[in-house]
Amino acid sequence: MKGFKTLAAAAALGALMGSTALAEGLYAPNLAYRTGPFAATGIPLMNGQADYMTMLNARDGGIGGVKIDFAECETGYSTEKGVECYEKTKAQAIVTQPWSTGITLQVLPKTNVDAIPILAPGYGFSPMADGKVFKWAFNTPLSYWDGASIILQYLQGMGDLNGKKIAFLHLDHPFGKEPLPFLEAKAKEQGFDLVPIPVGLKEMQNQSAQWLQIRRERPDYVIMWGWGAMNAGAITEAVKTKFPMENMLGVWWSGHDADLKIVGEGGKGYKSVSWSFPNPDAPIMADVKKYVVDEGLTQSNPEEMEGVFYQRGLVISMILGEGIRAAQEHTGKAEIGPEDLRWGLENLDISEARLEELGMTGMVPPFKTTCANHTGHSGGWILEWDGEKFVKASDLIMPETAAISPLEEASAKEYATANAPWPENDECQM
Repeated sequence: MKGFKTLAAAAALGALMGSTALAEGLYAPNLAYRTGPFAATGIPLMNGQADYMTMLNARDGGIGGVKIDFAECETGYSTEKGVECYEKTKAQAIVTQPWSTGITLQVLPKTNVDAIPILAPGYGFSPMADGKVFKWAFNTPLSYWDGASIILQYLQGMGDLNGKKIAFLHLDHPFGKEPLPFLEAKAKEQGFDLVPIPVGLKEMQNQSAQWLQIRRERPDYVIMWGWGAMNAGAITEAVKTKFPMENMLGVWWSGHDADLKIVGEGGKGYKSVSWSFPNPDAPIMADVKKYVVDEGLTQSNPEEMEGVFYQRGLVISMILGEGIRAAQEHTGKAEIGPEDLRWGLENLDISEARLEELGMTGMVPPFKTTCANHTGHSGGWILEWDGEKFVKASDLIMPETAAISPLEEASAKEYATANAPWPENDECQM
């Protein structure tokens, strides 16, 4: 079968040209990271995203009859390169997809001036959920504070956290520090001892010092906020030091199949919260095979395509595609602009019925957005590694919005004050 030919050269050329050539159709550039220390996790996500848009272009002629130009601009997860990519692509783009939380924080003020929406599914600055303050930013369908809430609720289901000790093993980067405000507030409220343990970018593959500290602290649980090479390094050290894997839980970016396959059975019991779930038998997968794989248009492979991250990439592009579709239907025009897409992303209704129409039932929980709620707070599952693959270990758990919303509002106002004058969406009432 010709479907799994490597298209690295073509992709590299596309990434190079995507930031400078005139776009054909709706230009939705992706600030990709197929290189650098986070490439192992970036590649399957980028492949899934690209394949979904390729499928739409081939099967449907795009969205609303207009093809999507999904060119990549390579950042290597570098904040500096990410900002450069943003500047190169913004003139024609209807959206920016920065990927790194660090890049997101840098371009966040720029989007107010440039009037271009940020789409950061499941990452970025958690207070971006407040659409009244962050008019142009979207972190659907879950924020990092949502994820931390779901993890703590799951742990509470295993027993009272009062008097327990939780080690927070995290990347020493804006991404890794994101859940700290929520976790610190819950530690005071619930009476557990939170022990932050940072992992520097140069320590990701050698975490002996961090795991020595974990052995000394003897925590009841380890919550891991890892990414890229840090995940494999931490999981390998956990197995080596015989930490009970059933007491180790990661954020959704720390639930990568390939990282667990390194330790195989040794990683059995490890868990990760997730707002997506892979379903190789979903109708969407058959369409991807027919229109993308069988035509030799993918950079992926059969094993990767069954995994969590590749299929999460499909879901991420679906969210963008549904925002485009909503904007087209609202405006009555196919050639939408950034302002139109902002409306579309504020009016997403990813219902069970719509997921069935998309052939993606069960791959992401239903959620809605509004002008005030740019996240949707969809809820998530706890996935568990069974030695070979991730399986669901819980029903859908909803985040504690009653606890999160006041924190979002206060942090959003604090950000706006610190970056005054900051334009807010005064027209938003819901």
